[in-house]
Amino acid sequence: MIRVLVVGLGQMGQSHALAYATDPAFDVVGLVNRSDVALPDALAHLPIERDFDVALARLNPDMVAIATYSDSHADLAIKAMQAGAHVFVEKPLATTVADCERVAQVAQDTGRKLMVGHILRHHPTWQALIAEARALRGPYVFRLNLNQRSTGPAWEIHKALMQSTPPIVDCGVHYVDVMCQITDAAPVEVRGMGLRLSNEIAPEMYNYGHFQVLFEDGSCGWYEAGWGPMMSETAHFVKDVVSPGGAVSLRAPIGVGSADVEGHTAADQLIVAPTGQGETLRDFAHSPGHQGLCDRQAAAMARAITEDHDLSRHVSDAVRSVAICLAADESVRSGQPVRLKP
Repeated sequence: MIRVLVVGLGQMGQSHALAYATDPAFDVVGLVNRSDVALPDALAHLPIERDFDVALARLNPDMVAIATYSDSHADLAIKAMQAGAHVFVEKPLATTVADCERVAQVAQDTGRKLMVGHILRHHPTWQALIAEARALRGPYVFRLNLNQRSTGPAWEIHKALMQSTPPIVDCGVHYVDVMCQITDAAPVEVRGMGLRLSNEIAPEMYNYGHFQVLFEDGSCGWYEAGWGPMMSETAHFVKDVVSPGGAVSLRAPIGVGSADVEGHTAADQLIVAPTGQGETLRDFAHSPGHQGLCDRQAAAMARAITEDHDLSRHVSDAVRSVAICLAADESVRSGQPVRLKP
């Protein structure tokens, strides 16, 4: 069994811990969080430790799962790998490209497995969207968004996240990863805009933004993300890929609110419309929900460790996604397009 230490017990951390607790490949040996939190029954027998360094040294886990705030990901991941543990880390991998590259280098130097929480890679409907879009051939137009009308506890979570990371970076890494998987072309330029729509966040932060990314093959992508009680529930779910060969779209499930965690990944229908051939509807009624996706991700991590999978391409893709989203943030703040390194 893979002895795993889980660090960070917010919404995602608890979901990952539950996935490990119910997978016979894992043994959850410890939990780390800065404060006490209510735990589900499957985890309630485990004490919550405060100090990561102490827990890492005492428990000597085979793997560390990191679900803390983004600005701590790099240092925690590096400490874990240097202590001999494989690492699963929630997205984004880090909050600077330099830190992403530093983590990737340590993974290479230590030979430890490093997996980033790009959960859509494990979703059958999104996998089908990528395959269908690639079959249409590019160049592509990508139209993707994830707006969330967050209130109450959800808004408090978002405000905490925005102490270090704007919405277009936090969520954007998922969707630019999808763009890059479809086009396989290098991104060359990013243009972004954003606006601060609440006095409850820092003056230098913005809770709404969108950006365009241009690719070497001529493809272009649009991504939009906004958080807060002022956001509209209308058109909060847009997932379209268009090419000369036609279009592929995901349809949002009826009745799922924009801030509902199930709505972030939910997609039960895929519409394929090759140019001049009408539409074909593919149903994915039994697609996994949020916890099911965390379970799939855990199983993929177990296979990577036990079967010695090469995750170097996965890690380089995660670094690229962060680079694109950080370039978008730079463009928002400077008001200028940002060219990306070849």
